[in-house]
Amino acid sequence: MNESSPRRTTLGDPDCPLCGGIGYLRFDVPPGHPKFGQVVPCVCRQSVLEQHRRKRLFAMSHLDELGHLTFETFQPRGRIGIGPQQAASLEQAYNTARQFAENPQGWLLLSGGYGCGKTHLAAAIANAVVAQGTAALFLTVPDLLDFLRFAYGSQEDTFEARFEEIRQVPLLVLDDFGTQNATPWAQEKLFQILNFRYINRLPTVITTNLMLSEIEPRLRSRLQDPELVTHVHIQAPDYRRPVDDTGHSELSTLGLMSKYTFGNFSLREDERLPKRDAESLRKAFEAARAFAEEPSGWLIFNGPYGNGKTHLAAAIANYRAGVGYPPLFVVVPDLLDHLRATFSPNSAVSYDRRFEEIRTAPLLILDDLGTQATTPWAREKLYQLFNYRYNAELPTVITTALSLEEIDARLRSRMLDPRLSRIYLISAPPYYAAGKRRRKRA
Repeated sequence: MNESSPRRTTLGDPDCPLCGGIGYLRFDVPPGHPKFGQVVPCVCRQSVLEQHRRKRLFAMSHLDELGHLTFETFQPRGRIGIGPQQAASLEQAYNTARQFAENPQGWLLLSGGYGCGKTHLAAAIANAVVAQGTAALFLTVPDLLDFLRFAYGSQEDTFEARFEEIRQVPLLVLDDFGTQNATPWAQEKLFQILNFRYINRLPTVITTNLMLSEIEPRLRSRLQDPELVTHVHIQAPDYRRPVDDTGHSELSTLGLMSKYTFGNFSLREDERLPKRDAESLRKAFEAARAFAEEPSGWLIFNGPYGNGKTHLAAAIANYRAGVGYPPLFVVVPDLLDHLRATFSPNSAVSYDRRFEEIRTAPLLILDDLGTQATTPWAREKLYQLFNYRYNAELPTVITTALSLEEIDARLRSRMLDPRLSRIYLISAPPYYAAGKRRRKRA
């Protein structure tokens, strides 16, 4: 035999033609050769080792606890009450995930709010791949980092062995990316793992609640590579979130505003308003109707109380709900109260989940900006909300009686961006003032 040909050990067994069932082979080379005395696993032993490895990764992933999360148990059109656009994004994510599971290549990034189905789809991919006989590791990112930290005191594996196993696993599924403690050590380990898999084009699935702009720049640049990464954003709402019988969120007050439509909005043509006031009302009305047909950017109605701003905002919301796209319509002080309520020990929903629901709403309508208490906390929450929707360019309607100069400068700078926002100043007087004038004439 030459030096590359291993020979069978002297213990013979007819079960395996190469190793006799012992499981290992050693090289037949003279003493002094670099490979003298070395043993290598036999082919039959390698299959046993691979099977053991798959079982170990399966146990690490807790996939036995996630066995119910499959493509068969996923509702690709979502629950009753979500809008067609939200359902379409969910179905796209389902189809993309299923295709990936059948042929795991490249990276799949699933983003969206809490409870929209990302984890279910990621676990379904892992379960499907494991069922095909391929080793896969499914971990939340915090668990992955804990798994590495515990290796420093482990009697079973070295840190290096665990780190290499994660980097090189045939399929790595990282759930809840962005929820980890962003220490320098954690950031560096994640970068090393993902950079290795990026360079070697190893199949990887990542789920996150974050926007790409919120992800650490080195990782963001890799997640934005269109040649490797397929990114699907799921717009569906949290399936755990309560809705009323109209499909509206429990946060929305739209159920109380059903009477406000475009059909019963008055342009007050019988009041002989000054031309400037009548024109401002007409332009706002036409802008609201156009926005309702195709929501895009930000639409802001500004002017005194009682002159139709809320009616137009509610008409937009009712129109969108009528065509199957229920928006989130909320008065700004109520919005802040909903956020504060999550701090109660009795709250059934966390602050993070509530805030995520609001800031990622496909269409958010904020009524009466400026009537909220101007505490530092309230100002900061509104800034975070505005900044997120501004960067994501999510359709938003805002009504306010404040002059623009009275609005927080950070909010005002985003509201005044002509690339995103259209502002309509309604100068018409309040409706009740017109009623008083008519009574006097009578």
